[in-house]
Amino acid sequence: TLWIGNSPASEDLKRQMALLKGEVSPILIEGESGCGKDVVANILNQQEPSRPFITVNVASIPENLFESEFFGFAKGAFTGALQSKMGLAEAANGGDLFLDEIEALPLAQQAKLLRFLENGEVRRVGSTEVMHVETRIIAATNENLNKKVAEGQFREDLLWRLSGHKITIPPLRERKADISPLCTFFTQRIRPLRNKTFSEDALEALGKYSWPGNVRE
Repeated sequence: TLWIGNSPASEDLKRQMALLKGEVSPILIEGESGCGKDVVANILNQQEPSRPFITVNVASIPENLFESEFFGFAKGAFTGALQSKMGLAEAANGGDLFLDEIEALPLAQQAKLLRFLENGEVRRVGSTEVMHVETRIIAATNENLNKKVAEGQFREDLLWRLSGHKITIPPLRERKADISPLCTFFTQRIRPLRNKTFSEDALEALGKYSWPGNVRE
């Protein structure tokens, strides 16, 4: 995974990522939808080869399943639990667990995540055995979490723990020097099928656009 772009904002972003190599505490990535938060998370993980990388969209996990998905469960813990299952935190032991859309985590589950960040302990649902894992949490959000805290929708102490190291990705409209290299990157990806390039006036037109969907658009 590469970060495509050489604008001043992108160069600063690359420096921030490089400085976080070897960091074990949580990292929070902020930025609008489509600006590349998943790319940054992947790069942070790849700076140390062979580290596990588990990614999950928090919004896709039903509230009543978060605990069993995050911590795993023991055989017989509930109806249908025919065998034990490893949770996300345990699967990412020795590596990174990327929690995308962290703002979607319900308050009750935020408390459980906070406890994990404090002690690194995992206890599968239905089990009495407690294990310690070395898992770095990388969280991402496209919303203002301070505003969520003020509205009572996000725990201030959890935000404090997640924000020890924070990366804010500028939207594409604020780093338009990246548009040309991004165009080159995407056209090269399709080159075996279509031999296309962008003309100078096309690049100029793209540079005048506001890109509300950012790089994904």
